[in-house]
Amino acid sequence: MFKKDPIFWLASGIFLLAILLFAITQNQLWLAFMIGSYLLRPTLASLGVARRYVDERQMSIQYRSGNIGFAAMIIASVILAIKLSAEGNSAWEMFNIVIIVGLAAKALFNVILVKNYREGATKIIIAAGLLITLFVAFDSVEGGLSIRTFMNLTPGLAIVGIGLLSKKFPRTIAVMIFAITTILMFIILEKGLTISQLTTALVVGVPLIVAGACLFKREKTTSGNDSPNLGNENI
Repeated sequence: MFKKDPIFWLASGIFLLAILLFAITQNQLWLAFMIGSYLLRPTLASLGVARRYVDERQMSIQYRSGNIGFAAMIIASVILAIKLSAEGNSAWEMFNIVIIVGLAAKALFNVILVKNYREGATKIIIAAGLLITLFVAFDSVEGGLSIRTFMNLTPGLAIVGIGLLSKKFPRTIAVMIFAITTILMFIILEKGLTISQLTTALVVGVPLIVAGACLFKREKTTSGNDSPNLGNENI
């Protein structure tokens, strides 16, 4: 028993803390620690932090069970959102937020974990621009199509264009992305710190910041014969 690896003991400590929190405070925070203890090993392994403590068979099982669990959670959230919406309960919006954040996080890490950072950054920026365009289109369509509607779509489409240019001018675009993200966060949060506003800020802001950071990283080389081009900004 005492030959267990450090991840086991850390997860056990978190689990014990969860039990103590529940017994002493009855606060729902205990559930977060309980989930953390269960997901600690597969999460660290997925991020490449503790893969030496997980064999290939365990990795395969965790990959499949994780996808099944994620799909089950999304389906359950959709069903509950539909049920609450039919009952006229505004709490259905919370389940929509869970779905959006879950899908956005999965898509983001699908790109990042490939470790082809600059290509991934381009995809993230384009996706964020399309997402912003989609949100604006949904808000604007209620008022009917007009010149103003198309003008409102311009910022999102501009971000898409910037994403397309990021491969050619990565570091210049990275600085632009940080500036654009700051402006977007100000615009999104200026109306107040509601759950909806914070979710939008996270779903849009975090991927753009990650993309900007990725653009500063060097491209992953595939051959030892590749020589750096000192005259190119991509270095």
